[in-house]
Amino acid sequence: MRKNMVAGNWKMNTTLPEAQALISEIVHMVQDETTGSEVEVVVCPPFPFLLPVGKLLPEGGAFHLGAQNCHQKASGAFTGEVSAAMLQSVGCEYVILGHSERRQYFREDDELLSQKLKAALAAGLKPIFCVGETLETREQGDTFKHLEKQLQDGLFHLSNEEFDKVTVAYEPIWAIGTGKTATSEQAQEVHAFIREQLARAYDAKAAMATSILYGGSCNAQNARELFSQPDVDGGLIGGAALKSRDFTDIIKSF
Repeated sequence: MRKNMVAGNWKMNTTLPEAQALISEIVHMVQDETTGSEVEVVVCPPFPFLLPVGKLLPEGGAFHLGAQNCHQKASGAFTGEVSAAMLQSVGCEYVILGHSERRQYFREDDELLSQKLKAALAAGLKPIFCVGETLETREQGDTFKHLEKQLQDGLFHLSNEEFDKVTVAYEPIWAIGTGKTATSEQAQEVHAFIREQLARAYDAKAAMATSILYGGSCNAQNARELFSQPDVDGGLIGGAALKSRDFTDIIKSF
């Protein structure tokens, strides 16, 4: 049975005091307003704040620590980079890979991301692997072809055992930070397509056990409708993850 998940990507935001205040508010709200068993909550602060934020997460509950990226090598002379083993050593369980901003601004391609996936899995991390299309790609009618290639080149080199540890996130790039949001029907159509591709690459059982998150401007107002779709298992949340009230309400949308 696949799990419901809400992952908060804080991106390059907050100072340390702000990060500590934000996670404290979220933890208290979630504990006060939910049973804590309906959804897995992954919090992904900036690298410098992983350890102090992680220390504020309750043990053995719904909360889990994640990172926003990792390097593809285990160690070495890569100034300014962070390895998967480093992340694991400070308490990370998850790592986001292939986010549209990494693909766009840092030119991360599917070949590089396939290496990062291997590195993350070797270190014991669970990847949240992102795929998605631009507005131009969607308008040209190439959404499915584009997503199929991203999955094939970036993800499908994994063994069945490795793939079992992966969560997929669909990011319609045209709906990130633009105020636009895919309708629940559009999100369901793409999520169902992704699950079909997973079944073809692995098997139906693996595909049905894989959580697929929606990552396109999901917020407290539209989360419930999006999460009600049969193949939408939660959200990869950006801006709303920086607001404790909004993030908590998204978590409560299942």
